[in-house]
Amino acid sequence: MRLLNRACMSSLPLVADTTAEHAAGLVHSGMTVGLGTGRAATAFIEALGDKVRAGLVMRGVATSESSALLATQLGIPLAKLDDVEFLDLTVDGADEVDPRGNLIKGYGGALVREKIVAAASRMLVILIGEEKLVPALGSRGKLPVEVLQFGHKATARQLERLGLRPQLRLAGGQPSVTDNGNYILDCGTGVIASAADLEAKIVAIPGVVGTGLFLGLADKVLVQRGPQVEVHEFTRPPIH
Repeated sequence: MRLLNRACMSSLPLVADTTAEHAAGLVHSGMTVGLGTGRAATAFIEALGDKVRAGLVMRGVATSESSALLATQLGIPLAKLDDVEFLDLTVDGADEVDPRGNLIKGYGGALVREKIVAAASRMLVILIGEEKLVPALGSRGKLPVEVLQFGHKATARQLERLGLRPQLRLAGGQPSVTDNGNYILDCGTGVIASAADLEAKIVAIPGVVGTGLFLGLADKVLVQRGPQVEVHEFTRPPIH
C-alpha cells in the first residue's frame, strides 16, 4: 500500500514539449500502459497512437469505454486488467493537484476505473495545465463520488451529514450513468482539512463505490506552462 505522506518531491527544469508528448516518451516497447480518460488522456492516447504506428510494441488497459474506443481506432492493442499482473505506467489527467501530489479526479466520470488502474500501476503520471494546481484539495469546490443507483438518495443524505452538498450529476436532463452502471454525486465542498479522514468517512457509507480523492498515487505530475512542461516527481516506496 502506498504511503499518503510524500517522502520527497522535486521539480525538474522546464522542457519544450507538450505534456502528452512528454508522457508518450516514457513508453517503451514491451510495456503495458494504463490509458486514462478525459481531455489530457485523449491527447496522450493520440500521441501514443503515433508511436505505435511508427513501430512501438506495447499494449494498453483502458479506464473507460471512450478511451478503449479511441485506442482501438488508433491501432493501440488493448488488454483487460484482469489479464495482466501489473501495469508499467498509467497516464491520466486530474481536476486538482495539491503541492504534495494528491489529486481530485472524476469530473469526467471515470473515477473508479481510473483508481483501480492507477493502484495496479508501477508509475502514475498525471497531465495537467497550471490552472489545476491548487493550494489544497477542495479549492475548486467539487468532489465527485460514485454511488450505486439503488438508494442513491439515502446515500446522498449520509454525505450531507458529513457536511458535503451532494448533487446528482445529469446528462441531457437524465442521471449520468458511469461505465459501471452507477450514478455520480458531485459533492460541494470547501477546502478539505484532512483528505484521508474524509475519504475514510465517505467510503464507509453503504452505497458509495468510490471517491475522486486520489491520495498517495501520483509519481509524476507534468504541468503545461505555455509551450513548456514542468515535471514534478514524488518519491515513495514502490508497490511491486
